[in-house]
Amino acid sequence: MPITYFEDLEFLKEDFSLQPFAKGEYESCTFRQCNFAETELSDCKFINCVFENCNLSMAKIDHTSIQDVRFLNCKMLGLKFDTCRPLGLSFSFDNCLLQHSSFYQLKIKKTIFRNCQLQETDFAEADLTQVIFENCNLEKAIFDRTILEKADLSGAFNYSIDPENNKIKKARFSIHGISGLLEKYNIYIDKA
Repeated sequence: MPITYFEDLEFLKEDFSLQPFAKGEYESCTFRQCNFAETELSDCKFINCVFENCNLSMAKIDHTSIQDVRFLNCKMLGLKFDTCRPLGLSFSFDNCLLQHSSFYQLKIKKTIFRNCQLQETDFAEADLTQVIFENCNLEKAIFDRTILEKADLSGAFNYSIDPENNKIKKARFSIHGISGLLEKYNIYIDKA
């Protein structure tokens, strides 16, 4: 079956939850104010695309290729990024709602999460080397055997990370978040 190829297109206010999304390869396309909630995006390829003010909650992204994609002001609840194609996987998130999403076992080095809500997001066994969490809420996010070496969490808050169970060499944390590294010891730290 031939692959449908889309390049340099803009999709504005499309509701793909009501109409099928055309499977294919999308390169340098922009999606603005589109609804992808629970939409089948499996086996699609997105290269150098921008999703802005879109709802991608619970979209199915099995075997989807995401390369150099920017997500801006998007609602992305419950996305299973761990089902995407890992080869070339690269993206950035700015002002996105990513609660209950999964990055389990993914290698997403140098990814930028800026102003994101990441509550109960799964980062277990992921390689987050040099990842930046800038002004991100990581309440109840899962860090289990996660590589956080040289990651910047100085702008993150509400996290709980066990230093004995995760690799945190040369990671950056703020003094305000230090309690998130000591939580397992059941001690209290008074803030001056």
